[in-house]
Amino acid sequence: MAWICLLLAGVLEIVWAFSMKQSQGFTRLVPSAITIIAALASFGFLSMAMRSLPLGTAYAVWTGIGALGAFAVGIVILQEPANAMRLAAAGMILGGLVLMKAAT
Repeated sequence: MAWICLLLAGVLEIVWAFSMKQSQGFTRLVPSAITIIAALASFGFLSMAMRSLPLGTAYAVWTGIGALGAFAVGIVILQEPANAMRLAAAGMILGGLVLMKAAT
């Protein structure tokens, strides 16, 4: 159950990061509200996951899911560049997440 909570927390981190970008510095109401609600829910699920997962593992996986997800959303939805160096960096983050999961 902890890993499911952590996955939900990571997905919600992607949501709040994207909606924060769409809020244009919290000047647009709906994206701003989505950002706040998704961030609070993300922290809530992260705290539930931390009840049984080690702090370092939970936090690293949470931020890793958020980082990779925001990276993917940036490329797919916002048309941000996907050059070789950025893709290699994302691959290293993914490798770190796999190792964190395996170590737990």
